[in-house]
Amino acid sequence: MLRVERVLETSLYVEDLEAAERFYRRVLGLEPFAHVEGRHLFYRCGEGVLLLFQPDATLEDESGIPKHGAKGPGHAAFAVGEREIPVWRNRLVELGVEIEKELDWPGGGKSIYFRDPSGNSLEFATPSVWSLE
Repeated sequence: MLRVERVLETSLYVEDLEAAERFYRRVLGLEPFAHVEGRHLFYRCGEGVLLLFQPDATLEDESGIPKHGAKGPGHAAFAVGEREIPVWRNRLVELGVEIEKELDWPGGGKSIYFRDPSGNSLEFATPSVWSLE
């Protein structure tokens, strides 16, 4: 049976790219490898890529790439080790980022939920949440 092997890229949509760049750099320690003012930020994240798009720009773009976009908050989860969960929790608190929810999953694993400046739901999660460890 033919099937895909992994997620290559994940997209979130942000209204304010400058605020998003400051947040993702300061909180997550990510540096963009591509940036088009008013349109997008691209980050390497492990073996994949995190794309942040300004939604109106992706609907108007004539670059030859199919138009796409979304309105409203999305979600992305970032894999972290179980020993890193308290370190990330402390970092969020130190930076004044509100922790929305912390979970110990019944089947194993831990998650911390918080939001970016555009309201996207972000999560630090141990891979054991999905039985991937």
